[in-house]
Amino acid sequence: MVLDAYRYFRVEARDLHEQLGRGALELEKDGATHELVARMLRLAHTLKGAARVVKQLGIAEGAHAIEDALEPFRQSPAAPHRDEINAILRLLDDIERGVVALTVPPSSELVVASEVLRDAKVSIPGRDVGEMDAMLQGVAETHARLERIRDGVSAVGRARHVAELLVNQSIGAAKQKVRALAEELHQVLGALERDLGTGVDDLGRELNQVREAAEQLLLVPARSLFDVLERTARDSAVAMDKRVALDTSGGEVRLDPRVLGVVQGALMQLVKNAAAHGIESEADRLTAGKPATGRITITITRRGRLVRFTCSDDGRGVDVAAVRRAASRRGHGIGSGPTLDSDELLQLLLRGGITTAPSVSGISGRGIGLDVVREAAEQLGGDVTLVTTQGHGTTFDLVVPLSLASLEVLAVESSGVVVTIPLDAVRGTVRVTAGDLSRTACGESLMHHGRCIPFRALPRLLRVPWRTPGAERIGSAVVVEGATGTAAIGVDRVVGIATIVIRSLPSLAFAGPSVAGASIDSAGNPQLVLDPDELVVEARRDATREPEPATPRHRILVVDDSLTTRMLEQSILESAGYNVHTAVSGEDALERLSEQHYDLVLVDVEMPGMDGFTFIERLRMDAARRSIPAILVTSRSSPDDKQRGLDVGAQGYLVKSEFDQKELLGRIRRLLA
Repeated sequence: MVLDAYRYFRVEARDLHEQLGRGALELEKDGATHELVARMLRLAHTLKGAARVVKQLGIAEGAHAIEDALEPFRQSPAAPHRDEINAILRLLDDIERGVVALTVPPSSELVVASEVLRDAKVSIPGRDVGEMDAMLQGVAETHARLERIRDGVSAVGRARHVAELLVNQSIGAAKQKVRALAEELHQVLGALERDLGTGVDDLGRELNQVREAAEQLLLVPARSLFDVLERTARDSAVAMDKRVALDTSGGEVRLDPRVLGVVQGALMQLVKNAAAHGIESEADRLTAGKPATGRITITITRRGRLVRFTCSDDGRGVDVAAVRRAASRRGHGIGSGPTLDSDELLQLLLRGGITTAPSVSGISGRGIGLDVVREAAEQLGGDVTLVTTQGHGTTFDLVVPLSLASLEVLAVESSGVVVTIPLDAVRGTVRVTAGDLSRTACGESLMHHGRCIPFRALPRLLRVPWRTPGAERIGSAVVVEGATGTAAIGVDRVVGIATIVIRSLPSLAFAGPSVAGASIDSAGNPQLVLDPDELVVEARRDATREPEPATPRHRILVVDDSLTTRMLEQSILESAGYNVHTAVSGEDALERLSEQHYDLVLVDVEMPGMDGFTFIERLRMDAARRSIPAILVTSRSSPDDKQRGLDVGAQGYLVKSEFDQKELLGRIRRLLA
């Protein structure tokens, strides 16, 4: 199996790159402030350290150069010159190219899609908390409604008892007594019907609300588009020697990250078009009585299951006469038949291949820009429209669905958890007993259509515990074909076939390579969607391993504000058999240490708030925890820093740029022996 050494670094580097780019644009617009420059220096330093961990020295040097460029403004209120901002942005462009160039191991489209989903950022924590509260409140309401249905079930019992009496009394009993019992039964059943009907209706409404709330947690805020659009507007304006400002609204609208990925290219093209064709030169705007700075506005609105992206400008508008001339030159039949009206000409413009630019530039002139917009709408099953007013501006509306990518899957249950596997990778299902399995040269195996294929129980592949430790119940096996071969995946039972919409996992949800995403079932419950290629790879690799004895594992706490470092260290330590928890700061780590015991701590030095030296000092002052071994893993390599680490009580000091996995594991084994 080819491991992806840059999986977490790409996620963190993209996030840090985006924040640095946003900060550079803020520097240009608002001037330097101590807080802004300090934040950017911190981001650049974190990126440098993360790059060194994964041996990407070019990216680390670029981040260091950004630090050098920002340093003069640390204490200076002066606004950076445009050339200085350009230099920072060029460094960021180089870093972006370096991150993009990091290769992903060969995999299926589904695995690539899963990384795109994991890379997508989730919205502001405050909003996530509010949505989680809404979902939990819906669950509580659902429980209350269920109590009413339980009361109805009791009423059913009473009705059954009355019916039994009616049957018994009907034998030789007086007619009036039977009539009285029948009337009572009618009243009980009538009340039961009303109560159950109301309860079921209420429950359905509550479950729909819960499902909608759960879906919201898996969507991405549209504001993640704004930074790249701001940069696009700035670069286009500089290239055209114009003054342009970008206004945005609707960033709180959330939608499928894959939709955003497609829409981003279309909106970038619309912003470029607005700068090149729509916004006039400063002199022309002043002559027309307009402000010297042109404005481009991006507005995002949601209407049910659709989302509307509106890009408008206050420029000159589309020159319909020029479009008519260009269309005629391109041989669209104008002049040889009925004359097209303005709306028809604009629709012709949307089809692409027509340009009104007098010459080709790096921004416009080839007539292919609107092809990108049209193709985005077609790819997403949406629509694009264009409205223009001569002398006042142009508006494009791109309307697309919030989510896409429906998928036929086979749902299976194992250890009480229902997961799904893409149906096109399933080659069959079979009933399995312990006697059907055998040990062969390729490990635990199952005969299928005359072939011996690796067998592995799903809970082991997903690293989840069995309900009863040691009691590995086998019910069925799903034969899955991946890019590297075929394997049998053991499950408790096969649930059935379903059509789902695959969603991204929350960005901080730690999922193994076998997880491609998630879906929401009809009851509002999230279900993992598994990647068949990775399932087969894991099964073929793990089938040759003997089951690990159920022995207690050492618990290690990793403390680092860098996602790349945390995930890298966690992956290394978990692969070595340790139980690993993570903390994002010294304060967070102290809180975790107060809640449970850890056998060892790995800690960074430079973190927001409490640094690693102070953390170890605090740890050594705690009588109950002072004996816990601590290792510093940091980008600081000076002899003074190493000596300070030893002075505060660290049992090890590892430099990220010299990071060696064997050395780390060896040091840990010796400290825990």
